[in-house]
Amino acid sequence: MIKAADMLIARRADTRARADFATWKMMAKLNGSSALPPEAQNFLASYKKLSEQTGDGDASEATIQLMYRSYYAEMGGAGKPPEVPARLREPVADTGNVTAFRRLPAKPKSGASAPGARRPMPVALIFACLVVVYVAIRYYWK
Repeated sequence: MIKAADMLIARRADTRARADFATWKMMAKLNGSSALPPEAQNFLASYKKLSEQTGDGDASEATIQLMYRSYYAEMGGAGKPPEVPARLREPVADTGNVTAFRRLPAKPKSGASAPGARRPMPVALIFACLVVVYVAIRYYWK
């Protein structure tokens, strides 16, 4: 029987394993794997060995499961790690292309060109009004 706490730990461990694997794999693609901790380098080495023997998807999932078991034990899970239901997502095609961000079109300024536009109140007028209110309050209290 699986306890609710163990299932919570299992979900957290699975999420962490998937996120870490994706991060480490991207860092390896960017030639930054030497900056990773030794644990990460070991997992990436096992991934490379598995990917030579099997397909990339199977090797990724096997490495994630290995990381999941390690994280489950590290987080204090008791016994054998439970199976976490797989998320149904569309497979992401790794085309290597980067989508460029486009600048939004500039909003037209509604300045003095509009016929019914109101001018903003000058700062000096606001300051003068505040001084009048202050003096009135001081005069009232005396």
